Amino acid sequence: MSTTTASAAAPLPQTSTAPKKVSPARNRRRRKLTQWGFIAPAVIFMVLFFGYPLVRNVVMSFQDYSPSTFFTGKAPFNGTANWSNVFKDELFGKALWHTIVFTIGSLIGQFCIGLGLAVFFSRRFPLNGLLRSLILLPWLVPMVVSGVVWRRIFDQDTGVLNSFLATVGFGGHTPWLTSTSMALVSVILVNIWIGIPFNMVILYGGLQEVPKELHEAASLDGASAWRTFRSVTLPLLKPVITVVLVLGFMSTVKILDLVLALTDGGPADSTQTLGTLTYQNSFVQLDFGAGAVVGNILILISAVFAVFYLRANRNEGK
Repeated sequence: MSTTTASAAAPLPQTSTAPKKVSPARNRRRRKLTQWGFIAPAVIFMVLFFGYPLVRNVVMSFQDYSPSTFFTGKAPFNGTANWSNVFKDELFGKALWHTIVFTIGSLIGQFCIGLGLAVFFSRRFPLNGLLRSLILLPWLVPMVVSGVVWRRIFDQDTGVLNSFLATVGFGGHTPWLTSTSMALVSVILVNIWIGIPFNMVILYGGLQEVPKELHEAASLDGASAWRTFRSVTLPLLKPVITVVLVLGFMSTVKILDLVLALTDGGPADSTQTLGTLTYQNSFVQLDFGAGAVVGNILILISAVFAVFYLRANRNEGK
């Protein structure tokens, strides 16, 4: 009779399954690294495409920067000579005044017509959506294309506008773009036409957020439509109005392509703005220092209104 002895199996080493404790400091570091990982691409983009050009433009405004600088790589500092020359130039004063008139006229026209259309389309009626879509077309067309089309419309001899005015008996020989008294007005009208859709869309969205119950309560109290709009709708629409006006200002004050396409700053510099003056100094006269000065002034103006916008939003939040 054979006997077998079973060898006892050696016990397996027990492994601890308890999670390792991570120190709070290490957790905080890991969380900060994760946060910076998400923020870093935006920071790098801002530094490369906004920060560096801005700093370079400021430095250039204090340098004697000419075409030869591109070859020699040396641009000596000349202090405030560029700034002094720009402020002494009569054309700068004209361009500043034209920019003010152009910006204010455009904002008033765009906002008033855009608000009126937003109120009009806030009511339901047939083809509402189709008409709103058609009104967006000027906003979708590139600015240069709009300028070229309107230049043909405003042509004194062969333009559609003068032909129409002659047909209905209102003259028909108005020099829309060739008269020093009419050119700036014509450019403002075109810019109003382009900016109406943006104002209408933003204001229309704001009107949809106004509670209908407030309008019904005002109607029950006997308030007229105008009183309801002035006392109920406008106060609730104030944050949206602030956004529309500030964004409209920042896009209008530096406009360039529309003016170049319509008048190229003429006739006799009657439509010269700060944007076109920057272009003329830098790329026509090749005075890059003077161009940088005017560009910095535009940036400063935009920054001031950006601060107003942020403060207005902060006050609304409170």
